[in-house]
Amino acid sequence: MAELRPDATAGIVLGVESVPDGLASGVLAGVNPVAGLYGYLFGMVGAAAFTSSTFMAVQATGAMSLVVADTDLASRPDPERALFTLAVLTGGVMVAFGLLRGGRMLRFVPTAVMTGFVSAVGVNIVLGQLSNFSGYESDAANRVLRALDLVLHPWRADPWSVAVGTLTVVLIIALGRTRIGSLGLVVAVAAGSILPEALQLDVRLVADLADLPGALPAPRLPVLGDVVVLLLPALSLAFVGLVQGAAVSAGIPNPDGRRSDTSRDFIGQGAGNVLSGVFQGMPVGGSMSASALVHSAGARSRLSLFIAGITMAVVILLLADVVGRIAMPSLAALLIVVGIRTVKPAALLSVVRTGPLQVSVLAVTFTLTLVVPLQFAVVTGVGLAIVLHVANQSNRVALRAIDLRTDGRFREADPPGVLAADSVVVLQPYGSLFFASAPVLEAQLPAVTAGSERAVVVLRLRGVDQLGLTLLDVLSRYGSSLASRGGALKLVLGNEQVLRQLRGEGLVDQLGEHNVYLGTEWLGETVRRAWSDAMEDQGRQE
Repeated sequence: MAELRPDATAGIVLGVESVPDGLASGVLAGVNPVAGLYGYLFGMVGAAAFTSSTFMAVQATGAMSLVVADTDLASRPDPERALFTLAVLTGGVMVAFGLLRGGRMLRFVPTAVMTGFVSAVGVNIVLGQLSNFSGYESDAANRVLRALDLVLHPWRADPWSVAVGTLTVVLIIALGRTRIGSLGLVVAVAAGSILPEALQLDVRLVADLADLPGALPAPRLPVLGDVVVLLLPALSLAFVGLVQGAAVSAGIPNPDGRRSDTSRDFIGQGAGNVLSGVFQGMPVGGSMSASALVHSAGARSRLSLFIAGITMAVVILLLADVVGRIAMPSLAALLIVVGIRTVKPAALLSVVRTGPLQVSVLAVTFTLTLVVPLQFAVVTGVGLAIVLHVANQSNRVALRAIDLRTDGRFREADPPGVLAADSVVVLQPYGSLFFASAPVLEAQLPAVTAGSERAVVVLRLRGVDQLGLTLLDVLSRYGSSLASRGGALKLVLGNEQVLRQLRGEGLVDQLGEHNVYLGTEWLGETVRRAWSDAMEDQGRQE
């Protein structure tokens, strides 16, 4: 019994805190708040049975809620079932990623993209809740314009709604510094909701938005006709959820010291989404805040997550009327605090320090996330980062000349701009030799002119595992230029794969078998042999 107590305590804390949090996520997503509640309950329980990260709490995150809000589910014939379909579809994508060992793909997501995205999500959360906080519902086109409308017309705000929301914010901040810690969120929302009840204030309540059934939902099947329309939002939701889940895997260790399997966590999050969707919940993903809460509350095993689910179920079954009396300005205040805490100035400063390329990616991602639907902002941010990275890497190719000394040492120097007659030049390229960098390398090669008779260039390609067709064309043209002046291009390769490429493209036949060398385990040996052969061919061997 003593071993069960820490898990029971941590599970009850998380379960109680998840009730207002789940409702708030539904509000943030612009759907029935009860769907957020069911998503928290069934998503958490379904994922806990499969994840490798013991304390990963799978719930609806702020970023995922905003993607749902931007999906325009209201345009579907049955918006509620479209939401459930979206959750199941998101789960299917996550499971597929996990089975394909997609955890390895996360290293290709630039930090600047995620920092810009998460920071803008924080701002979006704040902007999206100003209407519930103030009691004024603007009809402007997007969150930014609605916030601007409120700023320009502050007298349209309801004073009592603002008072309730402000009280909740103050209590969240104050109670968070006391011994009750995370439970302060629950106490603050409860206190903010008691005020309008006691004073009979006309403030919107959760019950005004949705009827709380006081029962657990029955399973409902997804709508197959909505799959094509919802595929892009599902991919975006999966991407956001998986990245945030990977942060949980890396940031909260397992109690036995075992390393988390990111791909298995993908499968767990997918299972949580499928169960959430089947039981009328919204899409969910790994939540760092909830996972940190259950861990810091003293949990010792994943049993705490199941206890949290049971706690939520008890609240839904027995306290539905109480939940319905929660004031919307209090929920909005909770979300505004969450949104502000989502923006990490230290992370932004870290990206700024890395240089203008990363700053550009961050700025574009941040701006797009504010003004366009989130699923498009994520895809565009990643695409832009890839394009800029390719452009940046292509410009980092550097070509150096190697001077082979008679005492066996190598000395690097700048390559000559023009090849002199009867010269032997050894060149070493540095950087990533791929299709975009081939023109950059070609521009740095010493020029072959009318005065470059019998010049030989030895190009050392050790460390290059594969040559693209664009680079092969560069080598072919340069070899032809040298041959037209009676010279030659000699290649020193690092492995058999590159040699097979050269043979397959006919470059070995063009340059001559004797001008293509395969390196050995002895560094510099093959380069010196190629240089010696070139000197001997010209009758200048010392």
